[in-house]
Amino acid sequence: MSDMSDLKVFTGNAHPQLAHDICHHLGITFGNMQVFEFSNENIFVKINENIRGKDIFLVQPLSTPVNRSIMELLIMIDAAKRASAKRITAVIPFYAYGRTDKKDQPRVPITARLIADIITVAGANRVLTMDLHAGQIQGFFNIPVDELTAQRVLAHYFFAKELVDFTVVATDTGFAKKARNFAEHLNAPLAIVEKRRVGNDGRSESLQLIGNIAGRHAIIVDDEIDTAGSMLQAATLVRQQGARDIYACAVHGVLSGQAIERLRQSPIKELVLTDTVPVPPEKRLPIMTVLSVAELFAGAITRIHEGRSVAELFR
Repeated sequence: MSDMSDLKVFTGNAHPQLAHDICHHLGITFGNMQVFEFSNENIFVKINENIRGKDIFLVQPLSTPVNRSIMELLIMIDAAKRASAKRITAVIPFYAYGRTDKKDQPRVPITARLIADIITVAGANRVLTMDLHAGQIQGFFNIPVDELTAQRVLAHYFFAKELVDFTVVATDTGFAKKARNFAEHLNAPLAIVEKRRVGNDGRSESLQLIGNIAGRHAIIVDDEIDTAGSMLQAATLVRQQGARDIYACAVHGVLSGQAIERLRQSPIKELVLTDTVPVPPEKRLPIMTVLSVAELFAGAITRIHEGRSVAELFR
């Protein structure tokens, strides 16, 4: 057994249940920290135990309310730094603003880089995250970044269903590479939805399906479901192309805006998500299955704490 006496896990208000589940898998006591907002919207953090010289992991997905979650994380990092923590790892299961990773229009920001900068300046020594929207975001940090993936967790779930005659469908060409890896885990063929995005409000127009789906089951995969527009269009398209049962999965179930209503109207038989962000009861649908990534994060935290390779988790 490794020595966990100098390892502590704390969390803000974004997803305390995930942090508790991680501690359960680690076999350690959850850290005692106060994080709350005053009536003037100022955030206050107090660590109620001695962390001098300890290895600190702060679990905080940048989920709704996004900007408050970001500020909580920054202030927790600063509090840990000023309390003389030996090392501070920001555990960010979901990285918000990941879509603004480049200048694709004149006079727009690269917000994903800005978030990386302020997390680093706040005092984080390293970052542990999962399924970034764009791989280059790792390079936005000047500190070590470990990016986990939940693709195997999702693939194992579908493998256990023992489906036959099914095709994995990527929601767009940008996700094709990850979808191909997902398909390889299941030894299944791949189809790709070719689409174009319209404007800056998340609207997109599906154009065509590259691949054959007629008479086969479909598993539509994406890294994130935000407003569910892309997922609904993909599901509608594969139904029109003659698909039988339609399944869908994504790592991050953001489910903002009209997502729930769109999913209710979709032909999707089952939607599988992970708990990188909380899915509250009012957003739960009968078709939803939520898988835990707590054990995966616990394994990565153990390896980081012991100075071992995180890649061991995926061999």
